[in-house]
Amino acid sequence: MFYKCFIDNEWIEASDGERMPVYNPATGEQWAEVPACTPADVERALESSQKAQKDWAMLPAIERGKHLYAIAKGIEDERDLFEELLVKEQGKSRAEAAGEVTDTIRYMTYSAEAARRLRGDILPSDNPREQLFIYKVPYGVTLGLCAYNFPLALIGRKVAPALVTGNTMIVKPHENTPVTASEFCRIVKEAGVPAGVINMLTGTGKDVGAPLTESPIVRMITCTGSIRAGQMIAEASAKNITALSLELGGSAPFIVLKDADIDAAVEAAVTARFANAGQVCICNETVLVEEAIADEFTEKLLKRAAEVKLGDPATNGGMGPITTPGALERVEKIVADSIAEGAQIVMGGKRPQGADFGGGYWYEPTVLVGATAQTTAVREEIFGPVLPIVRVADYEEALSIANARPDGLSAYLWTQNPSIYMDAIQRLETGTIFLNSGITGMIQGYHNGHKLSGVGGEDGTYGIEEYLQKRTVYMKY
Repeated sequence: MFYKCFIDNEWIEASDGERMPVYNPATGEQWAEVPACTPADVERALESSQKAQKDWAMLPAIERGKHLYAIAKGIEDERDLFEELLVKEQGKSRAEAAGEVTDTIRYMTYSAEAARRLRGDILPSDNPREQLFIYKVPYGVTLGLCAYNFPLALIGRKVAPALVTGNTMIVKPHENTPVTASEFCRIVKEAGVPAGVINMLTGTGKDVGAPLTESPIVRMITCTGSIRAGQMIAEASAKNITALSLELGGSAPFIVLKDADIDAAVEAAVTARFANAGQVCICNETVLVEEAIADEFTEKLLKRAAEVKLGDPATNGGMGPITTPGALERVEKIVADSIAEGAQIVMGGKRPQGADFGGGYWYEPTVLVGATAQTTAVREEIFGPVLPIVRVADYEEALSIANARPDGLSAYLWTQNPSIYMDAIQRLETGTIFLNSGITGMIQGYHNGHKLSGVGGEDGTYGIEEYLQKRTVYMKY
């Protein structure tokens, strides 16, 4: 099947007719094609977005919100289709796909509900007969760069707040997961969104990503991706001083202290590692367990992790494949390097055997012991179903290992000691902390990273603020 791109409410092919294949990660088979867009297509999208933005911004926010409600309804009406696409394109299980569709709808409705809550400030002036206003206004044309782990939800997470605040957006999905974006744009058109408010291009970073990030027409870029991708975007956009909201990678530590509820911590550790085949930016990447309970915790974790089964994501409720062959090869290299450094495989550690797994990008749920803070699987973001376990003497050692990382997206802490978790709130250098809690995310919260894990953030009122800039007015009367 061939899924086209979307510019000015029209379906387009690449200007030179070139196409890109789309593969099913469970089988490795090609099942679709999308345009391999060119810099000329980028220029067309930029012109369309710029032309539409002024009129869109002049609409009352509540009217912009109505369009978001219509998109949400369109997605709900075709829930089955989107779930099937996510399974086929990204490799998550049907249950995980259903959750992603629900989250996308929530992103839409939350931003629509915020239409009546966009506000600025009125402040007293130091001068007589003068009033001071601070307005919040849209940037203009924005760019949404999406990762492959949540092909639909990341579009909703970016498009919804951008549109309700009066911006237009060009969406560039990841090269490996572009089909869902095309179907999303079909819903956009059916919802009656004016031409140019949402445009979507598929293609490579060289031909599409680079000219978009370097364009002076784009005034704000939001990206979910790796730290390296964020650095490249920051460098490319620097000459235009483009506003950035970058949600980048991280290697979340999962700290378990001796007074923790071990059974609850084990359940949370397994869920937070193997959800979506470990391809979640806030996944549990490394367990740092206190020595006093390390044996008991490890034994229980291995027993629970053994229950995670691989299988066809369309019918299986367990763990699906890794989404891209490159990501699979990277996971294999990280494991091999870690073993060479002294870590030991106690579960998994290889591609599964059998006809069901021969063509896809599969990797077994894997647990490593004997790891240290210097082990490759601990130092690097794995972004796959591999969990190293590191023994620590106490909370202070675990905190030291966690804070020594150059990134800081999320962390988990399991303890019943209020003095320790209150201390961690102040000292743990990360954007999100899960205290005695498993992996989760609320639309009314805020999702951001510290250090190399990014700038800006998404979700909640603070996330909507990312799409607004301030304008101060001194008015004499």
